[in-house]
Amino acid sequence: MKSFLAQPDKLLRNIGTVRLAGTLLFVLLGVLVARYSWYLPLVGQAERAFYDLRMTATAPHVEQDDRIVMIVYTDDTLIETKKRSPLDRATLARALANIDAMGAKAIGIDILIDQPQDEDQQLLSAFAAMKTPTFLAYADIATNAGNIEYRQQQFLDGFMRRLKGTGVKAASIRLEVDGDGVARSWPVQPAHLPPLLALAMAENGGGFQDYTGSIRYRLPLSQDRPVIASFPIDLFANPDTAAAFADQVRGRHVLIGGDIVDLDQFETPMTAITGERMIGLEVHANILAQYLDGYRPNQTSPWALWTAAILVAVAGILTSLIEGKNWKIAPLILVQLAFFIALPFYLQAHGTDTQFLPGSGWALGWFIAYVSAGSAARAVGSEQRKFAQAALGKYLPRDIAQEILEDPDRLALHGEKRNIFVVFTDLEGFTKLSHAIPPEMVASLLNRYLDMLSDVVLEYGGTIDKFVGDAVVAFWGAPISRSDDGERAARAAYAMWQAGEAFRQDIPEGVPPIGRTRVGLHYGEAIVGNFGGEGRIQYTALGDSMNTAARLEAANKQLGSCVIASREAAERSGLDWWRPMGRVVLRGRATPVDIFEPRPDLDTSDLHHIRDMVNQLSTNRGSAVAALSAYAGRHSNDAALANLLYRLENGGAGGEYVLD
Repeated sequence: MKSFLAQPDKLLRNIGTVRLAGTLLFVLLGVLVARYSWYLPLVGQAERAFYDLRMTATAPHVEQDDRIVMIVYTDDTLIETKKRSPLDRATLARALANIDAMGAKAIGIDILIDQPQDEDQQLLSAFAAMKTPTFLAYADIATNAGNIEYRQQQFLDGFMRRLKGTGVKAASIRLEVDGDGVARSWPVQPAHLPPLLALAMAENGGGFQDYTGSIRYRLPLSQDRPVIASFPIDLFANPDTAAAFADQVRGRHVLIGGDIVDLDQFETPMTAITGERMIGLEVHANILAQYLDGYRPNQTSPWALWTAAILVAVAGILTSLIEGKNWKIAPLILVQLAFFIALPFYLQAHGTDTQFLPGSGWALGWFIAYVSAGSAARAVGSEQRKFAQAALGKYLPRDIAQEILEDPDRLALHGEKRNIFVVFTDLEGFTKLSHAIPPEMVASLLNRYLDMLSDVVLEYGGTIDKFVGDAVVAFWGAPISRSDDGERAARAAYAMWQAGEAFRQDIPEGVPPIGRTRVGLHYGEAIVGNFGGEGRIQYTALGDSMNTAARLEAANKQLGSCVIASREAAERSGLDWWRPMGRVVLRGRATPVDIFEPRPDLDTSDLHHIRDMVNQLSTNRGSAVAALSAYAGRHSNDAALANLLYRLENGGAGGEYVLD
């Protein structure tokens, strides 16, 4: 995988102002979604659903809580008392009298006394006799308009005034549910209301008066032992049975309320998984237990949420700008998406309140940034592919051009050092010929000649660098290198000479004879890339290796050969057709170069014989020269071999010959 941002300044210029502005707007949208997804339609529903899932998955499994007990009116109680609403207060009065004698730590009553009943005086008497701290439910129209009317409010306030001087105090039973009807958070407590029932029962509520985070729900270790024990109030209203349950009350916080079908039932985060709803009294019990445990989970600060939203968008952008095969990029995308899912679970399990943590928003914000930045990048990439197609189609072989179209970064838009095989050609005498025939004929012949040589280069997978008059410059190893570039370049060099021979044999009538095609081949380091200005560039290679190949080509004229390669190129070709041609100092150079001539037409035995003679020069020069002289005498038509013998006889002490 390669980064699309190898040159960010050029990328920004290529995007254009309008496209850049549109991309930034969508990225900003992704950031906002990643920050405020809890408050968006549909996405907010997904956030709540995922929170419920992780809250349930990470909820602690505990033994039955021995600090809290619920005493409840059941449907059987309603049948027994023949009263449904309001609940029978005589039963409550008798139960309170018995519970008060059992040593409860505190009593909280989740029953509104909001309308008159015949048993009110009996209940008032029971309240007046209470020694245990007792807290009676209170609500008002301002915060609970759906459950209490004006006349009920008036009666409730009056009843509370009648309790003045007793040990019974008012406590708010206000609970809150989200838009989907699920009780997830501690309720906000307006200043005009008395303390929340759980905090009032716990005496001081220190550190939790302003807490509005998530309710910590717990799950039972065993399904037959609920987290909060519950007993019918009938058992405590009857003195004969109450004494048997004294141990269930002693030293505990007692919550009294209703557990009646379809009345005061709440959905909790666990309802979607378990299918069970929870009575309001048990919600208060969970709040009380959370307070008693001092469990106040860490809250994620706004700046942290903003930072996360920005990082999510940046991750989406960077991922979209990575190029490569889909199977290579897919794991990176999956890892990021898994992180968005796993991180909220991890935080929830390790003491952080992840309600309002935008886990779904992160994924959606990432996707928006990914798509918007990726669309812009693909648009720019399309323009680069068009550029590559136009720039490469005429001087690259089809397979390399296709690879670059699929991966434009493989064509360096800057200079880079590469080791390449370089071929230079020249058509002997063409300049003189061009003055002897009409310009139209010159153009026709030159175009046909260059087409023939270009076809050879492309057939062998080379890159056409340039045409300089009748000369062709080509190289192998850039923009894409292959393991057999040496063999391709060597075979192409020989084939270009053969194409030149075919060309000179097929010329129109009246055209003077055309000279031979001379070829030089070298391997070395060069700077390869696109050079030029913004409006006009050329993909080319620069460096000493280019000059060496050009001088090798020119040396053919003096050496009597047609194709010459340096040792560096010959040894890397992998071919066994090279005839060593001694050592020369090229024009304008000081360092000798070992040169070789491709001779696939010679028998292997001849090639080995010549190599043995040349190798013998370093140990027994006289004998080697004599042997070469005898061999050359048997091949009097081999001009290059005769030139080798001449150079050996007239060269320097080191065996090298300085060319003019």
